Amino acid sequence: MSDLTTLLSWSGSIFEVFISLLVLHLIYQRVKRRVKVYLIDFTCYRAPDSNRFPMSTLLETIYLANQIDQESIDFQARVLERSWLSNQTSIPPSLTEIPLKKSLTSVQTETMTTLFTSVENLLKKNKLSPRSIDILITNCSLHAPTPSLSAMVINKFHMRSNIKSFNLSGMGCAAGILSVSLTNDLLKVHRGSLALIVSTEALNTHWYIGKDRSMLLTNCLFRMGAAAVLMSSNDQYRGNAKYELLHVVRTNKAKDDRAYRCVYQDIDSELKQGVSITKDVIKVAGDVLKMNLTSLGPLVLPYLEILQYVLQYVVQHVLRKIYKPSSSYTPNFKKAFEHFCIHTGGRAVIQAMEMNLNLTKEDIEPSKMTLHRFGNTSSSSVWYALSYLEAKRRVKRGDKVLQIAFGSGFKCNSAVWRCIRELEPDTDNTWLDFIESYPVDVPDSISIRPH
Repeated sequence: MSDLTTLLSWSGSIFEVFISLLVLHLIYQRVKRRVKVYLIDFTCYRAPDSNRFPMSTLLETIYLANQIDQESIDFQARVLERSWLSNQTSIPPSLTEIPLKKSLTSVQTETMTTLFTSVENLLKKNKLSPRSIDILITNCSLHAPTPSLSAMVINKFHMRSNIKSFNLSGMGCAAGILSVSLTNDLLKVHRGSLALIVSTEALNTHWYIGKDRSMLLTNCLFRMGAAAVLMSSNDQYRGNAKYELLHVVRTNKAKDDRAYRCVYQDIDSELKQGVSITKDVIKVAGDVLKMNLTSLGPLVLPYLEILQYVLQYVVQHVLRKIYKPSSSYTPNFKKAFEHFCIHTGGRAVIQAMEMNLNLTKEDIEPSKMTLHRFGNTSSSSVWYALSYLEAKRRVKRGDKVLQIAFGSGFKCNSAVWRCIRELEPDTDNTWLDFIESYPVDVPDSISIRPH
């Protein structure tokens, strides 16, 4: 009897050890398994037609306001004529009034309109309750009120009290992809969560009324826009998700004084506030782009492309005393991506990307058309470009998409997505009702001033 008791005791101990090892094994496998992060859906804000602001109207408003000199008006006209912007871009109503209304009330109305509309459309489209959101990230560079924009969204939609909320400000046009990076990290820690990103910019805050040309540029480029993005690390959403996030690369050159000050909020000689964009911005953007692609390349390029680049580097830096190559080798990133969504920072930014990456006119088409139709919508611009591709039915299952954006600091952020299902243009795609007329011919220069 004692032997039987001992045997049962040993059997029980062995069973407990087996169960413990099994549990540890399952825990290990769960920890070891790479967490996949999905982009379920996104929407882009489209301002009502009443907010449309033709370039001639902009110049007329500036002239009638009688707050800057004729030379500054002519400078803005010259920039607009070569900007690639159309007469369909929008600004908030507060900036069309004479005299111009720059106030906390005006900027609050502007941001609430873009943020709330984007979030409401996205939740309604996906039949989601606001209380199902676990993580909320808002980003707006130049408007950081108290309470924050994230608190504003939580209050409006009555989200849960235990929601993890974050508000990013001062991060510039690269904040949209930066928010994706932060969401990616959070979703890997808080597995199975549902995250909402809302990206916008406030025009009323940084609309400049002065004579500094570096600050007048923002009036010519930035326009009204926003995007709401739904992401999750829950595999249950895979069937409905559009994309899987493969890589996010962030580079920052803020330690360099020239890079730090090339996009800079400041006051001019007459104590008027604005955002200065210096002539160094294209050179700095080129340098930080090279840094970003140097980090991204080994993650996405075929081995042959990497080998060719390494050989070229050896020839240029190790054997330069013996042999001087006629030109440097630029890796062919078109072998890694089918589509490119470049931040619509302006005509010069898109052309520089086209040249540096040896892209075709079709490669830059989504960004060029976005700039033409919506202007520079800051951190949300890469989502307008992706929306264009979807409306054109160009993104196929298995295709890889590169989103890349630049921002003050100076930063360059990139995100790589893989389409994981066949896509049909959404009925509320911001491009859908006029996509058949695109692409349009965008002249390098137009005339908007009377002769």
